[in-house]
Amino acid sequence: MSVKKILISQQQPKTASPYTSIAEKFGAEFDFKPLFKIEPLTSREFRSQRINILDHTAIIFSARTTIDAFFQLCEELRVKVPETMKYFCTTEAVANYLQKHIVYRKRKIFFGDGTPESIVGLIGSKHKGENFLIATAESNSKDAVTKLFEEQKYAFETAVFVKPVAQDIKDVDLHSYDVMVFFNPADVKSLYENHPEFNQGDIKFISYGRSVVKAMEEAGLKIEISAPTAEIPSVAKALEIYLTNNQ
Repeated sequence: MSVKKILISQQQPKTASPYTSIAEKFGAEFDFKPLFKIEPLTSREFRSQRINILDHTAIIFSARTTIDAFFQLCEELRVKVPETMKYFCTTEAVANYLQKHIVYRKRKIFFGDGTPESIVGLIGSKHKGENFLIATAESNSKDAVTKLFEEQKYAFETAVFVKPVAQDIKDVDLHSYDVMVFFNPADVKSLYENHPEFNQGDIKFISYGRSVVKAMEEAGLKIEISAPTAEIPSVAKALEIYLTNNQ
């Protein structure tokens, strides 16, 4: 089967990407189409979790969207975050984004290398006595940071600050695509919200990340290739393998 059209359920990269060379090499056309968007919880939705932000002395951020939602909700709920609050961020980019909301140099801010383990390394023995709040997105799976905090027996709570909301793709002819790549359980949710009677037919699915696999399997979607693995570390590699074997 000759592959002509591929849907990537993410924003189009702003700079050159491996998809460009794949398109040229195999003559395939890529469509970048996010199937959902991230929105902050309403104050009512947040209050239903019964989380008191000021009970915590440190907060864990892994995304800019949760930072925006956190400070927006604090403003709506009239919560004044103390200057003594400590901020642990998964990456330097996420940490730098805090400058949008606070005076960076006056706060205790720490950042890791992008892995959950690096956050635990930052906490070490010096900060293990803090009462942590892990800022998360609405999801069906347990956050990797949460699992490590349980293992370390830290005092913590998790709080959802953002939620995925399906984009309107009702007018998209999904069967015009030969291959579709999903990255998030919310991709699956959006697919069936927009197309409740969707039948996979000849469409081949590539999944990226462990969290989406369960959602796809539960929905009855057959996955052609799952990444990342030692042999297939990226979506680009998965596509190269599939296209090489099916052109």
